[in-house]
Amino acid sequence: MQRITAAMTAAALVAAIGSALWQAHAGGDLVKFPEDYASGVNYGGVDRIDIKERREFYKSQAAIDAVRSGRPIPSGTVVTMVHYKAKQDDQGNLLKGPDGHLVKGEITQFGVMEKRTGWGVEYPPELRNGEWEYQTFKADRSVNDKANLRRCFECHKPNAQQDYLFSLAQMKGAK
Repeated sequence: MQRITAAMTAAALVAAIGSALWQAHAGGDLVKFPEDYASGVNYGGVDRIDIKERREFYKSQAAIDAVRSGRPIPSGTVVTMVHYKAKQDDQGNLLKGPDGHLVKGEITQFGVMEKRTGWGVEYPPELRNGEWEYQTFKADRSVNDKANLRRCFECHKPNAQQDYLFSLAQMKGAK
């Protein structure tokens, strides 16, 4: 019984250390808030009715042009996802605008992906997202130090064929 308890304690310690190392070396600190995100192309968005949120995506024109011409997304590309609380009527029903999308309320947070040559090599293959790093920022643009950036890697990993983006098709159609 003591061996089992000791083994379980050791396993828990290794998991805790591994988690702490992941947080310390995740690379999110490499990603700075993109102050000029709104001067980029707003190339699409998504309504998240399940969490009463509208999200919109911004990227540079150079990145959009690269995708349209079939070139890889260039190093230095930043994708900013702005999270807005969806507006509701007095009964709590979500409001939709003339375009059929949720009406945006206040900004709740920002999700940012940044791609740089050489980034990502420290990650194990099952998590690496090419050369992308992730960071989340609060509405006041400060780093959300409570964010679990590992979830970003896990969520985007299945999109390797689309350079880890969910919105690649929207980029191709951006105006």
